Amino acid sequence: MAAYDRKHRLGWVGVLVGIAVLSGCSRSTSDLEQWVAQVKARPAPPLPEVPKMQQFETFLYNDQGLRDPFAPPLNEKPHDGPRPDNHIKEPLEAYPLDGLVMNGTLGAGATIVGLVMSPDKVTHRIRVGNYLGQNDGKVTQVTETKISITELVPDGAGGWLERPASIALPTQ
Repeated sequence: MAAYDRKHRLGWVGVLVGIAVLSGCSRSTSDLEQWVAQVKARPAPPLPEVPKMQQFETFLYNDQGLRDPFAPPLNEKPHDGPRPDNHIKEPLEAYPLDGLVMNGTLGAGATIVGLVMSPDKVTHRIRVGNYLGQNDGKVTQVTETKISITELVPDGAGGWLERPASIALPTQ
């Protein structure tokens, strides 16, 4: 029972000390309010001068006999080379060629079919004339060891270039 009384008294002493500490925080804040009012009453520092904008000389290309660099070239000929056709996109055209893996073949001779696995682990059957890859790649040949493709890539001048590519059966 004595231990309980001692803990009880210590509890009350803690409460009294807490009240004494908190009562010290109740003093007036008028000196703080006065200082804030003085700071607000000070004049603002002057703003820096706005920098002068540099004037640039205008240049007319036509008056100088020069070609406007933003105009299309004058000697541009229509491109008669290959162009991508508007075929219905096939599932393997959603993946780059380096993400496709040749798994093997089915059949023999002219009826050979290539087996290609896409990155989502689905195996697709590929015949000559199918499209795959992201550059309008058209399958031109399927052999037992590789699938030959002809891709169309932009040439940078508004035309297209044919580029050979292939997917080979992995060597073990």
